[in-house]
Amino acid sequence: MLGIEWLRPAAFLGSILYALIGVFIFWLCFLIVDKITPYDLWREIVEKQNRALGMVVAAMCLGISIIVAAAIH
Repeated sequence: MLGIEWLRPAAFLGSILYALIGVFIFWLCFLIVDKITPYDLWREIVEKQNRALGMVVAAMCLGISIIVAAAIH
């Protein structure tokens, strides 16, 4: 009976709500980081193929995601 407890409407809707809040906070943090960097992240990563910057941005995304998940949990 414990395996299907997450199917209750209140638990399911709560999970969806927290997921949406987490995605919004992550997006907001990413925009802030994008604005404080001295160059355009998208152009550097996609057009100029800057792999080192891509790795740094990926690590930053993981870090923000972990912080948001821990705060919501």
